[in-house]
Amino acid sequence: MNGIVALVVFLTAFVLIATEKADKVKVVLIAAGAMAVLGLIPGAEVFHSQHAGIDWNAIFLLFGMMVIVGIIKQTGFFEFLGIWAAKKSRGRPYRLMVMLMVITAIASPFLDNVTTIMLVAPVTIVVCNRLAIAPQPYLIAEILASNIGGAATLIGDPPNIIIGSRAGLSFNDFLIHMTPIVTIVFVGFVLFTRVLFRHSFQFNPEKVANVTTLQERRAITNPALLLRCMIVLAGVIAGFCLHAVLHLAPSVIALVGAGVMLLVSGIDPADALREIEWRTLVFFMGLFVMVAGLVHTGVISAIGIWAIDVIGDNYFGAATALLLGSAVLGAFFDNIPYVATLAPIVEGLVSEVPDPSTGQALWWAFALGADFGGNGTAVAASANVVAIGLAAKAGHHISFWQFTKYGIIVTVLSTLMAWLYVWLRYFT
Repeated sequence: MNGIVALVVFLTAFVLIATEKADKVKVVLIAAGAMAVLGLIPGAEVFHSQHAGIDWNAIFLLFGMMVIVGIIKQTGFFEFLGIWAAKKSRGRPYRLMVMLMVITAIASPFLDNVTTIMLVAPVTIVVCNRLAIAPQPYLIAEILASNIGGAATLIGDPPNIIIGSRAGLSFNDFLIHMTPIVTIVFVGFVLFTRVLFRHSFQFNPEKVANVTTLQERRAITNPALLLRCMIVLAGVIAGFCLHAVLHLAPSVIALVGAGVMLLVSGIDPADALREIEWRTLVFFMGLFVMVAGLVHTGVISAIGIWAIDVIGDNYFGAATALLLGSAVLGAFFDNIPYVATLAPIVEGLVSEVPDPSTGQALWWAFALGADFGGNGTAVAASANVVAIGLAAKAGHHISFWQFTKYGIIVTVLSTLMAWLYVWLRYFT
């Protein structure tokens, strides 16, 4: 009975968010409160549970990177990159979109995709404003590229970190098994954007002419501060890449980086805190609690157990179910708590597989489905929520359906390509 109540609360909230009938922050707070008040999740575990509750690692990672990006913004660096990108692309919309997507996809495997979006989105907004074009299609394309590119490595997408830890998979394992299909999917996506966003490519020769006369170097207002910020940012990126060696959570690295950035910049902390997307952080916390309600009442585990019973010893069917099922479910739940919840179920399934290589193939199917499913809707991945929040703060609203109508198409195509890859590589 509790499972039914939790599912009703979750679906009601999701419908309200999807239809934008009410403010999404208010919706998740009320839904999260209802989960706790109705006893669907123990009140204390909302804040302290390691596996089902608010993921403080994700929250403080976002917080730290928001501080870092906010300080870098004050140097004029994003204005510099915006002018540079506009000049290199000569204002051609498709060329500009490809440049921004490639930058995003190259960065995403080495930074987590949330950090990448927080660095690239401000640049995109600046350049689109300069060219007097709507930034929404470019931001959406970057989000999709980030979620695809981040799937390539162990540290590129938070779900991969969870899967790697649970399955004992290394950084090199991800490079060998995930990078090939991610590269193929990304190239296909770049070509497909020409059609997908064909109505969004507006060319304004007058604005382009005005931008090409600008000197991007003059946009840097404080070169000394920028140099210090870049050194700190490089240290943070190195920390992300070496977090397994350092035995430090990404959130700790981001918070230390934010503190050092404040120290070397001399900026008033109050000014830096004004750059924090508090609405986005609160939305995430509420969303985590909503998913926790489904976890504690057994809704998600019931789905997983049912799937195992149906699959039996049909391992290709198991891989297909994991890939397609994760893509579908991952489109409606944030893929971080989703993967954290399903990983033990997948581990149990893999333990029943006699051939270790076949068992590992199930993990790759699970990872691909969860990662690519992150493009399905506006709330399916952390990067989606963050980018939409940044756009809203800059005055460029991206609705749930404006994102989702593109995301669903990309998710379907990328998932089908991943399924073909899994079949050809592991089961033929």
